[in-house]
Amino acid sequence: MYGAIEAGGTKFVCAVSDKDLNIVNRVEIPTTSTKETMTMVFDFFNKHPVSAMGIGSFGPIDVNRNSNTYGYITTTPKKSWRNYNFLGVMKEHFNIPYVWTTDVNVAAYGELKRGIALGKNSCIYLTVGTGIGGGGVINGQLMENFGHPEMGHLLIRRHSDDQFKGLCPYHGDCLEGMAAGPAIEARYGKKAFEIPADDRIWEIEAYYLAQASVDLTLTLAPEMIIFGGGVMKQPQLLPLIKSSFTSQMNNYVKTPDIDEYIVHCKLRDNAGITGCLLLARELLTH
Repeated sequence: MYGAIEAGGTKFVCAVSDKDLNIVNRVEIPTTSTKETMTMVFDFFNKHPVSAMGIGSFGPIDVNRNSNTYGYITTTPKKSWRNYNFLGVMKEHFNIPYVWTTDVNVAAYGELKRGIALGKNSCIYLTVGTGIGGGGVINGQLMENFGHPEMGHLLIRRHSDDQFKGLCPYHGDCLEGMAAGPAIEARYGKKAFEIPADDRIWEIEAYYLAQASVDLTLTLAPEMIIFGGGVMKQPQLLPLIKSSFTSQMNNYVKTPDIDEYIVHCKLRDNAGITGCLLLARELLTH
């Protein structure tokens, strides 16, 4: 049996699968205090023991194996989880091998191996919801070096019709500060799903997300950019992103066909868990 934890800022998804990655048991646990949430995590895996586990966590996290805080959630705004030794606590309870990375990295890996990017060697996954996060796989490898990508905090150019100051406590008007769900609500007084599809706000939202896609194309040249998250459930948004991307790129570099390059995730809410289980299995099979 393989185990998976997709640790999100709102909820944890824990799952176990058989050797063919068919999910046998799955549970969702609210992300509250470390003690309350982790007690339920331990209880689940005590009842469903596994031989290896993949963990994809909200961050920032420490993925540097040479660091004294490897396995920690570090400077998260969630105070209860700040500087929390997530991986160390898991190892104290379950003596098994682990893969430790970000929630968006495992989502990218899931989409690459079982989803919309199947057959490719690289992809970027951007989730747009309560926050904006980005992860990726390049040449089949998770994007990690001294740390992990924080694509949601890319610094971007402001739209000429947008005077909003931005919500990011660190950077103000970075990508997340301007385009995440709370920024939309703070700017317009409505949640994303309450705003009409033909409202001008969607052109501005698309401008920021397309600009990020241009930046990622010019720096990483992935084979595909995949969007997920609650804000992206607005069907009018992806076509606007594609149009804005084409305009902003202005034929500078050649990319794959736009309809095959900038796409919706295929695995939807299962991308992260799928990636975790795949990585857990690879620990034992390679």
